[in-house]
Amino acid sequence: MSQFTGKTVVISGGAEGIGLSIARALGKQGMNVVLGDIDPVQLDAAVSLLKSERVPALGVVMDVTQLGLWQHLAEQAVKQFGKVHMLVNNAGVGGGTGTIEQTDTMDWRWVLDVNLMGVLYGTQTMVPLIKEQGEGGWIINVASMAGMVGVPYAGAYTATKTAVVGMSESWHAELKSHNIHVSVLCPAFVKTRINLSERNRQPGYAREDLGRETGSSKNEALAAHMQNVINNGLAVDVVGERVVEALNAGELYIFTHPNYRPIVQQRYKAMDEAFERAAASPLLAHVLNEKIVGFT
Repeated sequence: MSQFTGKTVVISGGAEGIGLSIARALGKQGMNVVLGDIDPVQLDAAVSLLKSERVPALGVVMDVTQLGLWQHLAEQAVKQFGKVHMLVNNAGVGGGTGTIEQTDTMDWRWVLDVNLMGVLYGTQTMVPLIKEQGEGGWIINVASMAGMVGVPYAGAYTATKTAVVGMSESWHAELKSHNIHVSVLCPAFVKTRINLSERNRQPGYAREDLGRETGSSKNEALAAHMQNVINNGLAVDVVGERVVEALNAGELYIFTHPNYRPIVQQRYKAMDEAFERAAASPLLAHVLNEKIVGFT
């Protein structure tokens, strides 16, 4: 019997894409599935699909930027299934592509609130429930390969995904003693609709008019390139199965694109070389052998 059988997972942004893929994979493991999503039509379709696959499922319309709606989601999950054992913070937006000058304040606020604060609100809401039941559990935060290597013309998205990786590393250490395992999923390009995130942009995040060149040939070329890359991305169903595989192995970092390994290695090689230069600096000789505190 799977370690997940009979337990309950809450998945934000679970109505399609990676979220639904994870829901289906965990459903096959015998989990009860609670989906939270901002799109009621997609949500109904996702719940119907799960039920057709004999997965006990509940859908709750919610916006991850609203803490009160997270609390409502938790209440509905407990009411339906009794307990919560796993949280998948999947909801996210791409935020579009553009230069520093073309990304206005509301673009940044939207991406930060969904991709970063949504993860925080979800974790703050669900962790006490998981601790309370005393059975341990799991937190899976969906970041991106952009959390490992910066992506040009996607500053807001890169910033939030890098933050999600760091938060996951912090929580991994913090929650270990409570038998709550934290993982961070860092996929590269997957066949989803994240590049069409504008369809779910909340009214409160309407852009300011800063003379953006939204219709410029350069932006259109970037958008066309992104669409082509996504069209040739990894099949989304593989991601959910990979998550189950990684959770069974107790992995912290969950990668779906091993071909990106050399790029990440280049980043850490550059960091290691920077440490070498710092170690050789006479300005820093007095700290070279100091005891490290505050990290485990």
